[in-house]
Amino acid sequence: MSGDRPKDSAEGSSRSGGDHQQQLPQPAPLSRYESQKRRDWNTFGQYLKNQRPPVSLSQCNCNHVLEFLRYLDQFGKTKVHLHGCMFFGQPDPPAPCTCPLRQAWGSLDALIGRLRAAYEEHGGSSETNPFGNGAIRVYLREVRECQAKARGIPYKKKKKKKNQIKPREDAKSSMQPA
Repeated sequence: MSGDRPKDSAEGSSRSGGDHQQQLPQPAPLSRYESQKRRDWNTFGQYLKNQRPPVSLSQCNCNHVLEFLRYLDQFGKTKVHLHGCMFFGQPDPPAPCTCPLRQAWGSLDALIGRLRAAYEEHGGSSETNPFGNGAIRVYLREVRECQAKARGIPYKKKKKKKNQIKPREDAKSSMQPA
């Protein structure tokens, strides 16, 4: 008699469960950038929740973002020599020192770009985006300059190359009348 009763979904074979999954459209895998942006957004959200008292996203301002960036320094891997360090200003120090590890400027800059985009994707307006605040840009500029000085490498902004089409020599000679 037990063979006569119909199987419910919990007793179904793994094959029938697989058929059901195949009918649902699978979302496209996220790009590396989108995955990182989602992780960064979740990390920042968790940081706000862990504040005492917790901070909601609607209450978040540029000061919370600056505190978050400073908090991240403890997980950094970039050696930033202090002014009193004998290796301050040397690009390749010959020995280890006790100077702190910090987040690299480029990492922070990329992080802010991802969080700025994520904020707007989650319904925030560009006018109130705390990640686009001028204070954040000033902080990033100071980090960049400080790290460049500590490494003895002055930061110079790269000039964009203009794509100019130069005519080839043989093309010029073929265009001239004979």
